[in-house]
Amino acid sequence: MKVRHRGKRILLAAGATAALIFSFGCGTKTPTLSLLVWEGYADPSFVRGFEESHHCKVQAAYMGSSDELVAKLRGGSASNYDVISPSSDVATMISAAGLAAPLDLSKLPSYPQLSEKLRAMPLVRLNGNVYGVPFVWGPNPLLYDTTAFPQAPASWADLWDPKLKNKISLWDDLSSICMAAQVLGYDKPDPDHIYNLSDQELDNVKKKLIELKPNIRKFWSTGGELTNLFQNHEIVAAMGWPLMTNQLRQLGFPIGETIPVQNTTGWIDHLMITSASENKELATQFLEYMIEAKTQKLVVDVTGYDPANGQAAALLTDAQRKSLHLDNVDEYMTHIYFWQNYPRRGKYNEIWNEVKATQ
Repeated sequence: MKVRHRGKRILLAAGATAALIFSFGCGTKTPTLSLLVWEGYADPSFVRGFEESHHCKVQAAYMGSSDELVAKLRGGSASNYDVISPSSDVATMISAAGLAAPLDLSKLPSYPQLSEKLRAMPLVRLNGNVYGVPFVWGPNPLLYDTTAFPQAPASWADLWDPKLKNKISLWDDLSSICMAAQVLGYDKPDPDHIYNLSDQELDNVKKKLIELKPNIRKFWSTGGELTNLFQNHEIVAAMGWPLMTNQLRQLGFPIGETIPVQNTTGWIDHLMITSASENKELATQFLEYMIEAKTQKLVVDVTGYDPANGQAAALLTDAQRKSLHLDNVDEYMTHIYFWQNYPRRGKYNEIWNEVKATQ
C-alpha cells in the first residue's frame, strides 16, 4: 500500500542518524536494527524514541512495491533486514515461505489493543503461529489538484477523459490493474474477484489501461516521486496514498483526496521479523514499540494512515479522527477492497509489464 509502491533504497539522512549513535565505551559496537519498509515507516519523529530508549541505531531502506520486497527476501537479501512491513497481498506468501519468524505474543503486551477485526484476519496466521502484527491500514484514494477539479472526480473512469492528456500519473503496481478492473465492473458482485481475474478479463483490463496511456505522464513508484509530480504541476490526478496527501497539504499544495463511486483498493500493513534476522529480541522490542498507542499517534501524524491500535484515537485531534473515519471505522472499511494474495500474481505481472511496454 501502501509509498501503499514505493522505490529505491533510501537511508535515513546521514546527519540525523549520526546524531543518534550512542557510545558505550571503547570497543563496544552500537546494535543496529535494519528495516525494509514502506516510506514513512521509519521517520525520525518516532524512530528516535526507540533508538534512545534501547541504545541502538535504526537503519531503514524503503521498498517501492510488494514484488520488490518479495524479490529481495527471496534473492538472498533477507539476512540484510531484521524487520519488514509487508502489505496484505504478500503477507501470507511471506509467512508460508518461511521468510518470517513466528512471534512470541507474550512479549508484545500491546498486541491485544490492536483492532480485533485486523487481528482475526488469517493473513499472518499459519499452523497455530502468528507471523506479524497489524501496524497501519488505509485506502489507495484518488488524489487530485483542486485547482484543476473544482469538485472531486466521482469515478475512476474520469482519468480516461481526453482533457487529461499527459496530466495523470499511474502507480507502477498491480493496484492499477485492479482499478481498471473496477472501471470495467469486474468487482461486481464479488469485490474479491479483482484479485483473481480470468485471462479474458485480464486481456480486457490490458486494453483499457492501454487506452489510458495518452493521459499518463509518468508511472510513479515512490511516494516522494508522486508528491514531486503534483508539486511541480506536471500532473493533476493519480491514485496515491494518504501519505502524499499529508505531505502536499503540509507544503501548502491544493491537494484533494477522494474514494470514487467504485470504491478503491487498500492495504493492511504488518510488521514482521525476518527468519534470517540475528536481532530477533531487539526486533521484537521494536514491534512492541511501534504498536503502542503513543507511537501509533506519531505514525499517524507522519503518514495520515489509520492506526491498528484503536487507543491511539484518543491521542489524535478531532480533525484527525474525522479524516481517518475513526468515528465509523466499520462503514469506512466497506469502501476499501483490502489487498489479498493474488493466486495468479505472475500472470498479473505479465499483463502489467505488457501495458507499460506498449507505445
